[in-house]
Amino acid sequence: MVIPRFLDLQYHLWRKTRKLPMKPVVRWISARDRQISCLGQIYQPKEHEMRQVFDKIDADKDGKISLEELSWLFKKLGKDVEDKEVNEVMKVADTDLDGFISFKEFMDVHKKGVTQCDIKTAFKMFDSDGDGRIGAGEVREVMEKIGESCSLEECERMVRGADFDRDGVVGMDDFLAMMTMTMTMKVL
Repeated sequence: MVIPRFLDLQYHLWRKTRKLPMKPVVRWISARDRQISCLGQIYQPKEHEMRQVFDKIDADKDGKISLEELSWLFKKLGKDVEDKEVNEVMKVADTDLDGFISFKEFMDVHKKGVTQCDIKTAFKMFDSDGDGRIGAGEVREVMEKIGESCSLEECERMVRGADFDRDGVVGMDDFLAMMTMTMTMKVL
């Protein structure tokens, strides 16, 4: 699309004159105005980023995700799902019917890209108190749930890194900008 490229060029020219360290934040309309509808843009994540996610789920590092690893993921994320729901996810993703999800199958499931609804769901996972803002304490809670040890200071640094509007917390606009920064917008 011509408009995003033009805006990107404008931003880079503006950034060079001001020597700012952050990347562009594209805001067509604020998150509050559009309420992050599912009808927004679709983003395609980079393959190496998807590999990192896959490797995190693949706890035994055998190159495939088992039913047990998938169930573990849902439990760690605080999702109260029944075994039949985990089996349904496995049926959808396991196209070669070997009982595992390979990286290729994992990528096939995600080939349609990430929607703004997907990002909103991820935001809600972090926003445990539901106030529409993510603080360092909430980041730390999620990191601990998924088995990552992080000090509060490290989480505060993460929040500062994603806090593009510099209000001390990560709002939906900040989160959307951070999550899509390395993704490619798909043209429909």
